[in-house]
Amino acid sequence: MKCGRPGLWSGSGWPVRIPFGFLSRRVLVGLAVALVLVALGLWLEAGHDNNYALQRLAFGERYRQFDSEIRAAADRYAVDPALIKAVIWRESRFQPDMVGTRGERGLMQITEGAAQDWARAEKIETFVATDLLDPKTNIEAGAWYLSKALRHWSEKDDPVPFALAEYNAGRTRVKRWEKDSGRTAGRFGAEELREAMDFPATKAYIKSIQDRYLDFRKRGEFSSPGLSPEKSSPPAAGPGGSRAG
Repeated sequence: MKCGRPGLWSGSGWPVRIPFGFLSRRVLVGLAVALVLVALGLWLEAGHDNNYALQRLAFGERYRQFDSEIRAAADRYAVDPALIKAVIWRESRFQPDMVGTRGERGLMQITEGAAQDWARAEKIETFVATDLLDPKTNIEAGAWYLSKALRHWSEKDDPVPFALAEYNAGRTRVKRWEKDSGRTAGRFGAEELREAMDFPATKAYIKSIQDRYLDFRKRGEFSSPGLSPEKSSPPAAGPGGSRAG
């Protein structure tokens, strides 16, 4: 009568010896493959700027599921939907329940203060901060803020980096950078802004979104007319702190 663990006996009834080293190698290889897969998943989830194609392949549905809300908010506030989507990609990687370290909420990482400004402008009396976890509400508030910022900087040679700098660092800081440059407002353009900014994180933030924005346009994400990919400024913004944070 055979006893012991199944699979360790030959057809003749004698036990088959499996070298310990062989098993060890199999276990180590399996662990290595598992670690590589976990690392790849974390890398994709982190959403590094240069792996968008892989992100989209891995999380395709998540990256498309808010397109209708983005388009509706873009139409309402006259902001290019590709720009809104690029901001969402950078802020939350399309995760509607994300909460930032300073209380920013939702897809576009809106602060409660910025959201309250939006709610007052839209005469929404029942707004509470947790409403920002609703994708439609969050995208509308973020699009409104972008629209207001784009309109404020509309006289610049390229309003988009100015609006993004305001979204990330606040209008007061953008005005300080302009003042500290020693240039008149008419001679302080997008290139001068990049040179004047003393926040490396904001510089990287703006570049990341502009790169993704132009990529979305080249891909025809929303088939939005108007701009060549070489220039990032959207059509004139409609009606309207940092965001957003």
